Amino acid sequence: MTREECLNSAADFFDSGGFADLLAERVQHPTESQNPDRVQELRAYLTESIQPYLEELGFSCRIVENPEEPRAPFLIGQRIEDPDLLTVLTYGHGDTVLAMDERWQDGLEPWRLQQFEERWYGRGVADNKGQHAINLSALATLIKVRGRLGFNCKVILEMGEEIGSPGLHAVCAQEKEALAADVFIASDGPRVDPDIPTLFGGSRGVFNFDMRLDLREGEHHSGNWGGLLANPGIILANAIASLIDAQGTILLPELKPTTIPEGVREALREIRLAAEKQADPDWGEPGLSAAEQVIAWNSLDILALECGHPEAPVHAIPARAWARCHIRFVADTNPDMFLPAIRKHLDAHGFSQIELEGHPLSYGTATRMLPDNPWVQWAIRSVQQTTGKAPAFMPNLGGTLPNDAFSHILGLPTIWFPHSYGGCSQHAPDEHILPALTRESLLMMTGLFWDLAEAPPKP
Repeated sequence: MTREECLNSAADFFDSGGFADLLAERVQHPTESQNPDRVQELRAYLTESIQPYLEELGFSCRIVENPEEPRAPFLIGQRIEDPDLLTVLTYGHGDTVLAMDERWQDGLEPWRLQQFEERWYGRGVADNKGQHAINLSALATLIKVRGRLGFNCKVILEMGEEIGSPGLHAVCAQEKEALAADVFIASDGPRVDPDIPTLFGGSRGVFNFDMRLDLREGEHHSGNWGGLLANPGIILANAIASLIDAQGTILLPELKPTTIPEGVREALREIRLAAEKQADPDWGEPGLSAAEQVIAWNSLDILALECGHPEAPVHAIPARAWARCHIRFVADTNPDMFLPAIRKHLDAHGFSQIELEGHPLSYGTATRMLPDNPWVQWAIRSVQQTTGKAPAFMPNLGGTLPNDAFSHILGLPTIWFPHSYGGCSQHAPDEHILPALTRESLLMMTGLFWDLAEAPPKP
């Protein structure tokens, strides 16, 4: 069989409705990891959907209990054809955010795959059921056409990514030998543009922290006390303004990378993000392109801010103020330095009464791959051969994935192939994917796995 015949088989599977049927079965599982009542559904996705599917493909599978969050188990599967062959590890997450049932358009349901105006709707179709369904379907196509993969394959699927991937790093450490591989290939996130195949090699990290100022017990009438009592909202606003200015430029050097490596800058030179069309032109670090701002730099944002009674303000001096702050950071930044640097800065600027506290919903270590990596170059050639398009490569995603579990704990080169786009509403009502993009992605991954068997790189 030839590469072209394998691609034709993947196209037939999609065009005949086979992929839509498979995805519909996955979507019908209400796997909301943010809903504590979905314990049975989270496990059933693995045991009733993924495990039988993989075992049909010749994988041996087992459920691994989560040492940190018992309601979010893992599945580990492997198909070892020859210990001397290359081994690929792939990943996905079967959990979703909350369904938000009542907020979907009329006629649409989150747990049913539906096509409407060139879109396929359903909770999880973009994040992440559809994405790992594409990759596993590409593996299935290879086995069907060739009778074998031509390499070894391991799979880890988690059910807690939307709650911060609790236990993933621990399981990767615990199962390090079982998950040993030569390369990590998986899918999540959006393309830079729906029409441009995209690869990225890592992700930014997330560091959340709270700023809190509690000045006194109770509130006091502003007519009697205004001008006499310190206002925590004003103090907190000024403290935040000392960290970041009115144009979004970070003022504290310890919260920024020192530079952008030339290899990263070169990789991003031709990248045009779809979000650029809605971007505020004067926001952020001066002198950086939109791609550099999102991919190669750090950002500081305020996610929530509260003082007094926002729902029903009263004429009183508030007693306390609070802000949830949010840093996205790149691989050259050490997040362990953030709070000590902010504490020192606040103390030096007269804000020593403000309390700082790191938030547990923060994500690991930022990671990246440079464009001259042999695995990256091989993947770019494969994608271009299949699609006829020059793919966009980003050293890392602007968003955050638990990539450090694979790059740092397992020590693997990591390459991600996003199969969605920025407008997919993945954490909102009306989540959807584009059939044309999905079809191209299925062929792209089928070609990639063919090349892994027939013409792998030699790092």
